[in-house]
Amino acid sequence: MRVVTLRRVWTAAGTRIGGRDLVYAGLLLLPFVLMIATLMIGLYGISIENVTRALLSPVFPGLADGLSQTEITLVLRIRLPRVLSAVLIGAALASTGVAFQGIFKNPLVDSNLLGVTSGAGFGAALALLIGGTTIVVQGFAFGFGLLAVSLAYLGSRLYSTAPMIVLTLMGILIGSFFGSLTSLMKYIADPLNTLPAITFWLLGGLTGVTWNSVPILALLTVLGSFFLWLVRWRLNILSLGDAEAATLGMNPNRLKLSIIVCATLMTAAAVAVGGVIGWIGLVIPHAGRIIVGPDHKRLIPASLALGASFLLLIDTVSRTLLPTEVPIGILTGLIGVPLLIVLLRRNRTGW
Repeated sequence: MRVVTLRRVWTAAGTRIGGRDLVYAGLLLLPFVLMIATLMIGLYGISIENVTRALLSPVFPGLADGLSQTEITLVLRIRLPRVLSAVLIGAALASTGVAFQGIFKNPLVDSNLLGVTSGAGFGAALALLIGGTTIVVQGFAFGFGLLAVSLAYLGSRLYSTAPMIVLTLMGILIGSFFGSLTSLMKYIADPLNTLPAITFWLLGGLTGVTWNSVPILALLTVLGSFFLWLVRWRLNILSLGDAEAATLGMNPNRLKLSIIVCATLMTAAAVAVGGVIGWIGLVIPHAGRIIVGPDHKRLIPASLALGASFLLLIDTVSRTLLPTEVPIGILTGLIGVPLLIVLLRRNRTGW
C-alpha cells in the first residue's frame, strides 16, 4: 500500500512538472505566433499565406509573384519594423523590471526607478524643441536617459551607508528634476506645433518607427537579455540578501552596478524608440512569477516572452481599435493598473 501511494504521488508530481514545462514552452513560442497574427491585422487585412510569402520574398523573389505592391509594402516596410520594435521594447522593459525587482528586493519597482525615463523624456522634448529629426530625438532621449542614471549613481556615492537606499532616493530626485525640466520645455514650446509633438511623444507610441530604429534597439536588447540570463543564478542569490551573496564569495555591489548599467542601456534604447511606456516592467514580472515561479532561470525568459507578447497586443489594439491611433502609454496604464491588482491578489509564490 505504501509503495502504491508513493508511486501515485510521484506520478502526480511528474504530471504537474510536465504540464508546467508544456506551459513554459508554449509561453516562449507565443511572441512568434503573435507576430505572424499581427502582421495580418490592420485596416488592410492580409491572409497568412500572403504574409508568409511577403516575408520570404527577399530571400526567394519568386514568392512575390501574385502579391500586390501594397501587400509587400505593408508587411515589409510598415508593419514588420513596428512589430519587431514592439517585441523588443516589451521584452526589454519586462526583463529589466525583473532585474530591478530582484536586486532591490522590492515588488513595486521597475526600470524607471533611477530616472532613466524622465531623463529620456527631457532629451526628446529638448530635441523636438530645437526642431531635431527622428534620429536626433532618439539620440537625445538615449543620451539623457543614460545621463539621468549616471547622475543618480554619482549622487549615491556621496554617502557610504546603505548604498542601494541612497541610490533609490537619488534616482527619485533626479527623475523629479528631469520631469520638471520636461515641464519647462512644454511651457516654452510653440503651442501650435512643438507642444503637441512633445505631448504625443511622452504618451508613447510606435507610429514613426522605421527600419532605422531597429538595429540599435535589437542589439542592446539581445545583448542585455543575454547578460541577464548569464547572471540568473546570481540574481537568485541577490534576492536573498547581500550577506548571503557575500558569504558565497560574490561582490554584491559590483554585481548590482553591472546589472543596473545593463538594464539602463536596455531601458534607454526602448524609451528612445517607443517613448514613455509604463507598467510593463512592473506588471509582467508578477505575471511571470505566477506562471513559472520566482527562479530567474525561468523567470527571465518567461518575462521576455510575456513582455513582448503584451506590448505586441497593446500596439495592435492601439492601431486597430479606433479610426485614430491611441497612444500606447494610455492603454498600458488603463490595462496595467487593474491587471497588477489582480496579479498581486493571486500571487502566492513569494520572493
